[in-house]
Amino acid sequence: MADMSETEKKNRSLKPLARLIPYLSRYRRLVASALFFLVLAAATTLALPLAVRRMVDHGFAAADGSFINNYFGMLLLLAVLLALASAMRYYYVITIGERVVADLRREVFAHVTRLSASFFDVNQSGEIVSRLTADTTQIKSAFGSAASQALRNTILCLGAMGMMIYTSPWLSVMVLGAIPVIVFPIVGFGRNVRRRSRAAQDTLAESSAFASETVAATRTVQAFGGEQMASDRYASAVENAYDAARVAIRSRALLTGFAILLVFGSIVGVLWYGAQSVLAGEMSAGTLGQFVLYSVIAASSLGQLSEVWGELSAAGGAAERLTELLHEIPAVQDPEQPVALPAPARGEVEFDQVSFAYPARVSAITLNSLSFNVKAGETIAIVGPSGAGKSTIFSLLMRFYDPQTGSVKLDGIDLRNARIEDIRSRLAIVPQDVTIFAASIHDNIAFGMPGASREAVRAAAISAQADEFISKLDQGYDTMAGERGITLSGGQRQRIAIARAILKNAPVLLLDEATSALDAESETLVQRALDGLMENRTTLVIAHRLATVLKADRILVLEDGRVVEEGTHQSLVAKGGLYAKLARLQFHDLEQRSASAI
Repeated sequence: MADMSETEKKNRSLKPLARLIPYLSRYRRLVASALFFLVLAAATTLALPLAVRRMVDHGFAAADGSFINNYFGMLLLLAVLLALASAMRYYYVITIGERVVADLRREVFAHVTRLSASFFDVNQSGEIVSRLTADTTQIKSAFGSAASQALRNTILCLGAMGMMIYTSPWLSVMVLGAIPVIVFPIVGFGRNVRRRSRAAQDTLAESSAFASETVAATRTVQAFGGEQMASDRYASAVENAYDAARVAIRSRALLTGFAILLVFGSIVGVLWYGAQSVLAGEMSAGTLGQFVLYSVIAASSLGQLSEVWGELSAAGGAAERLTELLHEIPAVQDPEQPVALPAPARGEVEFDQVSFAYPARVSAITLNSLSFNVKAGETIAIVGPSGAGKSTIFSLLMRFYDPQTGSVKLDGIDLRNARIEDIRSRLAIVPQDVTIFAASIHDNIAFGMPGASREAVRAAAISAQADEFISKLDQGYDTMAGERGITLSGGQRQRIAIARAILKNAPVLLLDEATSALDAESETLVQRALDGLMENRTTLVIAHRLATVLKADRILVLEDGRVVEEGTHQSLVAKGGLYAKLARLQFHDLEQRSASAI
């Protein structure tokens, strides 16, 4: 119940929009210019009824044609001034909206890229992208249009009310007395609109998340004949988003209609009373006309405020979702007083009584009092059944997570006491599932080293056995790899990943051995590249291949998050334990192929 109450409080205000004020403060000149022309346009509009009153009371009464001509000339000048002020207001306001949204997108994206792995364990990437696109577009609309309209209509409404009081205090009292009856229902409707708009945005984000995931895996979808199933699921998600949006639109429509009915209904009643005063000789026709115009300005401003309120409410929901991302605190952070890692780097790794469970599955212990050490320049193979914790070792060493108990050390320094950037600068990883970006081959190899020269990139590619196939591409190193490297073979993607690691030249190498799914020729090339990469480096390998295991200085056998066996291939096979069983199951085919080759 406490959570629901808190949610309701959030839905009753536009406070999330206030969190965007710092973005506006960066562009004070733009804001000042927009406000100047906004006030000028409003003041020009408020001057029109005064001219109309003088023309009615003096020009028509005296039948003075020159007087009327002069006033119409003045009205034309006011129209020109209003047009100029409105055009400049639009320019500055839209510019501010575009600028604020560009800054917001940049900062949200930069913040998201620095969030801990635990955040992405429970949040869909498609939904995050939706916040960067759909939600920022909603905010752009608010800052670029709705906010200025709200301010303009507020100025017009207050100015018109002030002039109404100046024109006829008694009629104004009647009008102002009706305002609470009008405003309170509008505010109540606005709360409902904002709540429904947030629900619509959340539903749209869910459909976008599914679409992003499906498009990224199009080949898998087609390979399994899942096109219709995916289409049906997305269609269902789109319909849910449509239904949620329709509910929000209906709420906004009711809000607009209700506000206009209340506003103009009350104005009609007040003006009827004013007409009676003119007939009784208590008020001039020009004065009533001036009051009527100011009443219409005040009423239309209130009516437009009701529409703008709904749009601002929707933007408030979008701002809330974005600021939630901005306020997300990484679970893994740099210490307040970081300890510098030793220089030069040695590449020593130590796990000391490490226990760990993933935040999304705290009841499932992945590593259980795990202890081992790796000397500088040593190659360690890590083997074990699925779920034994092999990949988790890499995640902790890269400090994607921190252990619940125990410590992970690099060159004798507990990783929690060092800067994350310093730690990762000393580690290079070649994962099994290689990430290739939709960029050039050069940029993919130089990822993380953007200043690398073409010569350095090519040297890394040569060492990774990749230069030959890259040189045969239409544009060589400038060839675009396609989204997720779809234009490259598995072996080519792996060699680009190895070249990326070679270019980084880190003292510690992490290999989630990537040759298990490759053909014989690709495997030979990749293995040759890996052999060159592992020279003079501390290497930890999640081993799937017998060749890698045989080359390791030591083998760690994991089971249920613990090291249950340790030694060389020969000694562990002779022992007849878990490793011997895994060797028979996983390495049998390779041993047969090796024997046949010999």
